[in-house]
Amino acid sequence: MANLKLAVTYLLLHAANVLGLISCIYVIFSHPQPLQAGLFVYDIFWVFFTPVMVSVAKSFDAPIKLLFPTADSARPFSMLGLGDIVIPGIFVALALRFDVSRGKDSQYFKSAFLGYGAGLVLTIIVMNWFQAAQPALLYIVPAVIGFLAAHCIWNGEVKPLLEFDESKTANSSQESSDANDSKKVE
Repeated sequence: MANLKLAVTYLLLHAANVLGLISCIYVIFSHPQPLQAGLFVYDIFWVFFTPVMVSVAKSFDAPIKLLFPTADSARPFSMLGLGDIVIPGIFVALALRFDVSRGKDSQYFKSAFLGYGAGLVLTIIVMNWFQAAQPALLYIVPAVIGFLAAHCIWNGEVKPLLEFDESKTANSSQESSDANDSKKVE
């Protein structure tokens, strides 16, 4: 219990973590371009095939990562890069927008979010098992896409999700809102 309190206190009070979380939230909700496939490959390459990503993350003290205390004295902290939050977060946010656009409780957001959680847990397990840095997107991206895909296939709604265009939804809801406002004026 004391370790949990220490971890929560560290996470909340460490300035770089707070700035990093704020940056993630801003990017997720202001830039909805999903770049998961390219960054998935990018993350794997730079973590497994070069020492660059790990050395930069360890040596650069700026809000580019979240640090979590561990019980291992040889490795006192685990790191999670902000890209590992933002990139899948964009996809999860788009699932939420799809749910909202449909105007019903289809819960694709919950599937994508559950996939993110499962991918993150898998990342932590593999990282601790091998005692080595892991490209978190290697586990998170397939989990997020897999959970959402399974939900769509189960509901038989693959086509509406693939054809979803937020700009058309935003324009049509704005037009209907404008039409309602003009009816009130008359």
